[in-house]
Amino acid sequence: MRRVGALLAAGILAGGLIATQDQASALENGVARTPPMGWNSWNTFGCNISETLIKQMADAIVNSGLRDLGYKYVVVDDCWFNPTRDSSGNLQGNPSRFPSGMKALGDYLHGKGLKFGLYEVPVDKTCAQYFNSYSGATGSQGHEVQDARQFAAWGVDYLKYDWCSPNGTITDQVNTFAKMRDALAATGRQIVYSINPNSIHSKTGPQRNWGDVANMWRTTEDITNKWDTGQTNGYPMGIQNIVNVTIPLASYAKPGAFNDPDMMEIGRGGMNDTEMRSHFALWAMMASPLIAGNDIRNMDSATTTILKNQNLIAINQDSLAQQARQISNDGTRRVLAKNLSNGDVAVALFNQGGSTTTISTTASAVGLSGGSFTLRDAWSNGTSTSTGTISASVPAHGTVVYRVSGGATASPSPSASPSVSPSASPSVSPSASPSVSPSASPSPSATPTGGQPGGCVATYKVINDWGSGFQSEVTVSNNGSSTLDGWTVKMTLAGGQSISSLWNGVNTGTSGAVTVKNAAYNGTIAANGSTTFGYTANGSGSAAPTGVTCTSP
Repeated sequence: MRRVGALLAAGILAGGLIATQDQASALENGVARTPPMGWNSWNTFGCNISETLIKQMADAIVNSGLRDLGYKYVVVDDCWFNPTRDSSGNLQGNPSRFPSGMKALGDYLHGKGLKFGLYEVPVDKTCAQYFNSYSGATGSQGHEVQDARQFAAWGVDYLKYDWCSPNGTITDQVNTFAKMRDALAATGRQIVYSINPNSIHSKTGPQRNWGDVANMWRTTEDITNKWDTGQTNGYPMGIQNIVNVTIPLASYAKPGAFNDPDMMEIGRGGMNDTEMRSHFALWAMMASPLIAGNDIRNMDSATTTILKNQNLIAINQDSLAQQARQISNDGTRRVLAKNLSNGDVAVALFNQGGSTTTISTTASAVGLSGGSFTLRDAWSNGTSTSTGTISASVPAHGTVVYRVSGGATASPSPSASPSVSPSASPSVSPSASPSVSPSASPSPSATPTGGQPGGCVATYKVINDWGSGFQSEVTVSNNGSSTLDGWTVKMTLAGGQSISSLWNGVNTGTSGAVTVKNAAYNGTIAANGSTTFGYTANGSGSAAPTGVTCTSP
């Protein structure tokens, strides 16, 4: 939800380690097996919405052919409701804006072959109410079960649930978001659950893998219609700024669970055509939900061409549902690679600089082996052949995407792929202003060997290193034949390294010898399954910890 008035100063989480104690189980609700696609009312219309507008937009989505390409979720954002609940405490549609009622609107959308989305918040006031641009206090706080049942009765298929409050720790957020997750599940209706933990709040989006709580979760502050606002993770975010935060979180994406870099700004002005094409290409590569935010009724040909690019839609909607991993980044030339279900690899050559430059990588670097490859350009649909070089001249802020086929896939798993090189800004530490090393080097990793009770194995990798600090991730795998019930990872950090925040685990020690035990919600690991925890630390991540071991009771 974009700010409606001047931002209030967000309460920053107290210093020290973050150790989530949520009792929630993993979210497996059967929906969003690939990133959701659709349209949301907020970016263009804000609070100025009505039944007539939503129906017109639905008609335009169908008539333009967007529905048939996958854009099916029509999400009615803030300001759809009556400012007060009825005498039984039920939510109501605003009678002047939605005179036929919300169920009738859902029926209309379903009749068009579309799906119905609504906005709500887990606190007392929605964003518009918080900023006094809409009256009332009709958030779902204390009404979670009642509201979930109401949404199901109206035929809602998608809930956007926006924190929009400066209050609460990350543990509070996890537990509160989980209330609605469980209430939706109890209705028996399959509803995509989209959360935003960042509104008017310190940025908890990147600090944990929210896939146990929601189908999609915002990684940053709100997007705006610009390429670069200079923000690390503060309001408002430009395309480049959002990409910097979201790329390092690639390992979190999977069927049913996606990083959400916010609704798209394509077709709203504010960027040139090259930048808007990059916007769409990068969202496609990052396995991001493709939620349009423009006025579909009045699209120009350039906007239509971008939103209807079937090559990029296919990459985004691939059934593996992997987010592109970073292969290299020298501060200007950035290379991303996304494994696809048929063995192809989508490769993005992204120019972050202000002038045209040549960007190159190789088939070997993106995980392919062999000597003959076909490259299909996602924009021109033209093909070329290569013995291994993948290269293009890329304009300023441009992104060339190739679908590379041939050879054999050497490393289909994101966890086995090259780690993320230093990026233009850190992904988790909003207050940091790192300097960037101009050269990329492989991230160190350490995988223990030898007998480990229960088949517990811990694998360490650096996700992002900005010199004065870094972000790392540890994958805890169960290579045994029986389920693990609890796990403990021990490691000794290199000199000068000190953990500043940790998520998806509970740690003892912040430097030197460190012990990390499972959080309450991720202690059980099925045979051949895995979980992850991550942390940010002061110092450089170029030296891997020693003595990385994993044990289970």
